[in-house]
Amino acid sequence: MAHVPDDVEPRDLDKVARGELKTLSKENADWVAKHLVMAGRLIEEEPEEAHKHALSAGRRAGRIGVVRETIAITAYTVGDYALTLRELRTYRRITGRDDQLPLMVDSERGLGRPERALELGRSVDVSTLAPSVRVSLAIAMSGARLDLGQPDAALGELEIPQLDRRRAFEYSPALFDAYATVLEDLGRDRDAEEWRTLAERADAALEAHHGDDDRETVEVVEEELELDESWGAEDESVSLEEPAADDVAETDGALAADEEPAAVEEPAAVEEPAAVEDPAAVEEPAAVEDPAADEQPVPADEPAGDDEPVGNDEPVTDQEPEHRG
Repeated sequence: MAHVPDDVEPRDLDKVARGELKTLSKENADWVAKHLVMAGRLIEEEPEEAHKHALSAGRRAGRIGVVRETIAITAYTVGDYALTLRELRTYRRITGRDDQLPLMVDSERGLGRPERALELGRSVDVSTLAPSVRVSLAIAMSGARLDLGQPDAALGELEIPQLDRRRAFEYSPALFDAYATVLEDLGRDRDAEEWRTLAERADAALEAHHGDDDRETVEVVEEELELDESWGAEDESVSLEEPAADDVAETDGALAADEEPAAVEEPAAVEEPAAVEDPAAVEEPAAVEDPAADEQPVPADEPAGDDEPVGNDEPVTDQEPEHRG
């Protein structure tokens, strides 16, 4: 059995995950919570130990969604793709959620079954998925296409609305980088380098935005990037523009995503700003708000029917778990 240090407390587990354990007795819930905490702590540097903790939690809480999800994720990190698939199928039955579909597709690839990976990825309406899940799924599907020697199709899998070089979200660096990789495979090295650079800049912008420092802009070439923290209800964004232009200061706050597009008074205001033109030619920059409304898809979270009983724990509740994978 995996060892749990004395300093680990059940309250160290995040609040939502703890809520899923309320169907267990307090003693059992505390015991399971500690193992889930350890799995989270060790997954990066000691994945084998993290997996042992997840399995320990599963022995006492086999019908809890977050427990089966943790087992699956740790199994994936140690290369046990068959177990990952089994656990995620159970997780889907318990919770009714498809947020781990990309990991399932990637696990099919890990088992050498790219055709089945593609079939699984097409089994769900992507419009029901959160944008971050759509991006992860697109990357996994693109990888399956590469496994089959179909680089053109692999590129097409990544050409989704979220592949927007003007905006950087949490998922953008990975998506841009995957796109660059496929372009390299197609021999389009110049285009690949351009997208690789965009991936690096998006990553730097996200780090600056979340790092509580004073940096709110990064240098960009040809186009401006908007950094949106998420596609959630608030859609906070930070405008990223070329600091060399004199008019950047006036437009720093003009593209906040929570503002509604201005009423169209002049025909010019209708058009979406093009890839940033020569700023020097603009004498008085209009406070043009980005009319492109961020899409705010709502993930299909409603739980499905219960999984078949596993372990000695009490039945799962109707509470909806949140994704922690």
